[in-house]
Amino acid sequence: MKRFCPKASFLLFIITLVLTSSVYSEAQSCRPSGRIEGKNAPPGQCNQENDSDCCVQEKMYTTYECSPAVSTYTKAYLTLNSFQNGGDGGGPSECDNQYHSDDTPVVALSTGWFNHESRCLKNITISANGKSVVAMVVDECDSTKGCDEEHDYQPPCPNNIVDASKAVWEALGVPQDQWGGLDITWSDA
Repeated sequence: MKRFCPKASFLLFIITLVLTSSVYSEAQSCRPSGRIEGKNAPPGQCNQENDSDCCVQEKMYTTYECSPAVSTYTKAYLTLNSFQNGGDGGGPSECDNQYHSDDTPVVALSTGWFNHESRCLKNITISANGKSVVAMVVDECDSTKGCDEEHDYQPPCPNNIVDASKAVWEALGVPQDQWGGLDITWSDA
């Protein structure tokens, strides 16, 4: 006849819980996927509108293929971008191959959140400063590549970016002299 051993069962339970927690934690994390070495843009090739950064020769930039998990209140960092023709966003938006007015609430999401275009032309709700705004996803803020002509010689995006038009900043009531970077939350609308 086998005997039940409560201490052994409890120990097995704790070990299982620890292993499960570490696997779950690992699945929720988003680690860098690589690095890109910066190179200087040819003269006049990096648009610095909205205080956009240009790659620096030999500086190493971290890349990501993922973004933090999306929740009802996903923490992110809001940046400013122009989606207009000639704006610092570069070429036409990836989702519809169009340019968009700075007066339209549109955004680009970091690669992981853009999720292979799965959020293209869908709305998200952005909250900050005690206000919310609905904006349409039209582009990717590439977290995997940068420092080349295709990316306007700008570095790869961090993995937690919502890159927004001026209309988004205005709707959130952020004073214009404070535009450029803001902690926000967002969710699918």
